[in-house]
Amino acid sequence: MSNFIVFACMAGTAIISLITYSIPFFITADLTADTGGGQGLAIGVLNLAIVIPRSQVFQGMKTKDLISWNTLIGGLAMHGRGVDALNLFIRMKNVGQKPDGITFLGILCACTHMGPVEDGLAYFQSMVHDNSIVPQIEHYGCMVDLLPRAGRLEQAMDFVSKMPMEPDVVIGAGLLGACRTHKNVELAEVALQRLIELEPKNPANYGKMWPG
Repeated sequence: MSNFIVFACMAGTAIISLITYSIPFFITADLTADTGGGQGLAIGVLNLAIVIPRSQVFQGMKTKDLISWNTLIGGLAMHGRGVDALNLFIRMKNVGQKPDGITFLGILCACTHMGPVEDGLAYFQSMVHDNSIVPQIEHYGCMVDLLPRAGRLEQAMDFVSKMPMEPDVVIGAGLLGACRTHKNVELAEVALQRLIELEPKNPANYGKMWPG
């Protein structure tokens, strides 16, 4: 069984202390030198939200490929450690590792949790113009989530209208929820109509304008 599978299996258990106390052994045995093993350990740690110094795992990996960087950036972002995720992204660029769409998905997720709208917009633009990455619906979803948090509903609606693909139900429901939060009836009606068009056979959509 590979190191990656061992760590992945551990990530699926609730034995947090086992992973915590095993980390020094893994590093001493140099198992983290294997990229797959290091990724598995990173996933196990991040999935259980164990806060340990990144250097214990990441520094021990002799080979840090794109998957390794993406695993840590995305995991940190999902667990609310946006600043650490953004700092790791800067470090990634400084060592010459080229980011991909998954990298930027983690970065945009970090911005969504932290709330810096201008930073999120800047990263989105950098992804497109500086890195020639075509945004996918998940990237647009992050931006549609980020903009309303700052009350920028109109900009979020405009963002959706300019998407090169049809928005999905998740984006439609997110927009409607944001309009409800900010009590913007006019935009809520537009968002609701769009959601009904996306999912016409769901009767629950017709009761989503305002909470009962």
